[in-house]
Amino acid sequence: MNMHVLLVEDEAPLREMLRFALADVASTVSEAADADAAFARLREARPDLILLDWMLPGMSGIEFMRRLRREAAWRDIPVIMLTARGEEDDRVQGLEAGADDYLVKPFSTRELKARMQAVLRRAGRGEEEAGLPLRTGDLCLDPASHQVSVAGRSLNLGPTEFRLLHFFMRHPGRVHSRTQLLDHVWGRDVYVEERTVDVHIRRLRKALAPHGYDRLIQTVRTVGYRFSPWEEPGE
Repeated sequence: MNMHVLLVEDEAPLREMLRFALADVASTVSEAADADAAFARLREARPDLILLDWMLPGMSGIEFMRRLRREAAWRDIPVIMLTARGEEDDRVQGLEAGADDYLVKPFSTRELKARMQAVLRRAGRGEEEAGLPLRTGDLCLDPASHQVSVAGRSLNLGPTEFRLLHFFMRHPGRVHSRTQLLDHVWGRDVYVEERTVDVHIRRLRKALAPHGYDRLIQTVRTVGYRFSPWEEPGE
């Protein structure tokens, strides 16, 4: 597979093991033992995916990821955190900082590869670049025409609700904090209070409710929101 992975891990034996393990799914595996080296690798070439250790010397993996998400050139690179910290609070902190997935050590390379594939699918790059319609059941969002429909019947969404739904449909199954939604939907240079996200979520749900698709936008307590296309629309 023609994929470039950046592996940010301070333990040399683990880096070596992962480099060999990923040889069949990644054509290039760049390595960095700390955050400074990782940023240097990023400036050399943009990877398709980052595998990031939490406990790095100097700058932690969490702080590295926060800085990464502040940079326009790198903010949309998928990141999977690799860490021995498996408590719920740690997972929530990692996701809120911007991780796309979280894998607790020790883990199998088979599971890692499966999660890598899932994260890349959720990134939806092919559909976004081609401007192809996104579909979940009878719900269809067409980026090219800026229209949303259910079973061929047009829905009237405001521009912010359209962008929210577009973002959700491009990243199914992932939990997004309010801060992440503000960054990706409103933009980092715009000052908006976090409760504004809740207002537009309610508006989006209201527009989808007559068709039962409001159930797809789920509230994840203490974290944020998730779009779950596997939920069956109800009455």
